[in-house]
Amino acid sequence: MALEINKVEYYNFIIESNAGEAYKLLSEFAKAGIGLLAFRAVPAGDNRSIFSLFPNDSSKMKSAAEKAGINIDGPYPALIIKSNSDEPGECADIFNRLSRAGINDYDASGIADIKDSYGVVLCMKKEDCEKALKVLN
Repeated sequence: MALEINKVEYYNFIIESNAGEAYKLLSEFAKAGIGLLAFRAVPAGDNRSIFSLFPNDSSKMKSAAEKAGINIDGPYPALIIKSNSDEPGECADIFNRLSRAGINDYDASGIADIKDSYGVVLCMKKEDCEKALKVLN
């Protein structure tokens, strides 16, 4: 199993739960030339969502948010893991290794079957992120 593992930072933004607000947030960063490695949006109650953006340039994101007057929460550490295959059990092995290393406090999401591969995003505490890098490499 060959994995490409990158340590990244992400930021959280609380917005109203509608496509127009999501568009405003995402287009503001697009105008600043910031690419996204990943993103997620989850309900936060009371017609609001938490958008987590994983930029390709953290310092540009902070600067763009400040200029636009957007409240920014972060940075937080995460790992983006890409596999070059999608053999059954590979993703399970990632979580087995994390478990054996005592890393249990994380938020995970992923996508599968992209050109016979998959990707996993793991958000965790800084110390666990460093530990996970060691056990997964």
